[in-house]
Amino acid sequence: MGKPKRQGVLFEDLYDKPVSVEFTGPHQSSDGGVLLLDALDRKLGLIHRMTQAIRDSRQSGKVTYSMESLLRERIFAIACGYPKCDDADRLAHDPALKMVCNLRDGRLASQPTLSRFENDIRRTDLFRMGLAITDTVIEAESRKRIPRKVRCITIDMDPTEDPTYGDQQLTFFNAFYDNWCYLPMITTIQFDDDTDQIQVAPVLRPGNAKGSLGAIGILRRLVTRLRKSFPFATLVVRMDGAFATPEVFTWLEDNDLLYLINMSKNSILKGRAASLMRQVRKEASKTGRTATLYGETSYRAGKWKQKRRAVIKAEVVQLEGREPRDNPRFVITNLSLTPQNVYRYYRGRGDAENRIKELHYDLRFDLTSCTSFKANQLRNLLTGAAYALFQQLRHKVRRTDLARAQVGTLRNRLVKVAAVIKESVRRIVVVLPETFAWYDLWTRLARGLGAVP
Repeated sequence: MGKPKRQGVLFEDLYDKPVSVEFTGPHQSSDGGVLLLDALDRKLGLIHRMTQAIRDSRQSGKVTYSMESLLRERIFAIACGYPKCDDADRLAHDPALKMVCNLRDGRLASQPTLSRFENDIRRTDLFRMGLAITDTVIEAESRKRIPRKVRCITIDMDPTEDPTYGDQQLTFFNAFYDNWCYLPMITTIQFDDDTDQIQVAPVLRPGNAKGSLGAIGILRRLVTRLRKSFPFATLVVRMDGAFATPEVFTWLEDNDLLYLINMSKNSILKGRAASLMRQVRKEASKTGRTATLYGETSYRAGKWKQKRRAVIKAEVVQLEGREPRDNPRFVITNLSLTPQNVYRYYRGRGDAENRIKELHYDLRFDLTSCTSFKANQLRNLLTGAAYALFQQLRHKVRRTDLARAQVGTLRNRLVKVAAVIKESVRRIVVVLPETFAWYDLWTRLARGLGAVP
């Protein structure tokens, strides 16, 4: 089937002359910058590694698209801002996406083909694909750094809400979020004083999963790989109150890991903080400003076998025009830092939540509308792979004004660029606009990924 013909439009009175808009330009794409992501992936080997994790049981004589081609189409489409399988038919003849999918003739895979691919995936394939993302990311980080000089790696784990509105498998009503949802787990790593927190493969979980479900299994695999790649680094785990279970604490201590875990307020901890709270109430009343003090105590919950160090942040929040509000917080830790520095370290978790927002808002991580739970987990992994490419791209621009840019900004400035793509016997020519605003940065990135002037 050939390309569909599209009717143009005419603006008769917009300017001093009529403006005719025609959709007839051949070999053109609005995503010419996807070439950068492809060059980055081929250096990392991410999509190839994910392909090797899948057992292809299709009859070879009936196969039109290889597994790698299907993966490349979905991951690069998500990266370019087309997260739905339904987008495939609109992109069927996009020359830039065809180029990065190694397709010269015909069209990209259709929505039914991609949907069959998503729903035919096995649980063991998903497990291996997740490991492929984790291994690729850790290897990429080890190549950027001198492993023996990495002193500290901080691991952040966070569950997040993925609202559901259909008949998806294992979706449940969650009272905390007041919604039917999934509860995917996002795990990131942070090196020494770097500000970037790097995602190392998401795991989809049922909507009724308790907060710590799957945490030990994820940590077991991740810690093994990190210790192998960075043998001199101290590993520190930061978690919120959903992970404050006896099993998690015991596993962390048995495996010689440092940790900071938020503890929900209860009557015993409030009693331990009472003296500090009286002091900060007095200070806030006197100054009219927020007052904070830090302290610590030994604490043992009912099911714990031993006492653990609890750091207290006693705080009264004073906002103009509002009544003072008590805000005591508690962090269970085995770090030897001062209470104030422990809490300052724990507060660094806030940036990990920004990574979750990027996944949700810039890459539609929450687009888990398949009936099958396994197909939805695959969608999480495809989004995770697209995000891994953008995180590596962000590292490449770390000394520019895009060093802290989120995925949406990186996409708009470096990927969303009009391109004319022509292929001859000897070469493929990609023509970008002469007036491209980000020419200097784009060409610098291209040279860093193997291009030559």
